Amino acid sequence: MLDFMRRPDGTIKPQAKIAAGGIGAVMLIAVPFIAVQEGFTVHPYIDRIGTGHPETWCFGETGADTGGIVPPLSAVFTKAECTPELQAKLTNIYDAGIRKCTHVSLPPHREAALVSASYNIGVGAVCNGPIVRNLNAGRISLGCNALMLYTHANGKVAKGLVNRRKLEMAMCLRDD
Repeated sequence: MLDFMRRPDGTIKPQAKIAAGGIGAVMLIAVPFIAVQEGFTVHPYIDRIGTGHPETWCFGETGADTGGIVPPLSAVFTKAECTPELQAKLTNIYDAGIRKCTHVSLPPHREAALVSASYNIGVGAVCNGPIVRNLNAGRISLGCNALMLYTHANGKVAKGLVNRRKLEMAMCLRDD
């Protein structure tokens, strides 16, 4: 869960709450991977690449992740504030969603790949499409390769998404 706290200077600071149990192997893989893939921004900005053009901040955070709460464009964030926020969100929302829809054991790298994809395209897209359908049926290669179906932004193939999906696919195919 994510809350915002107003600092004395009037800016907003994220307050992440991490589920009991702390950080596990999946998050040790997923958090730094996703942080690199998303990139970090100090100030919120309007995302012109994806659909809906949401206000985005930190490591790809949007109002969809915070129940519609968005900071002002003048807000300033630090990596020290945003990294725990990312970890909490990945643990409590995205990994929790993946765990609900997968009915097979996932090695940490495979689960981290699904968490990354779900953070980028949504838990529903990962869980209700060919990725998890194939993994649940024991078709590991087909499930992992299906990540490559999600490489478009605004109806066009996006090189950055192709690169990200290739990395996620390689992680997904690992058995450790």
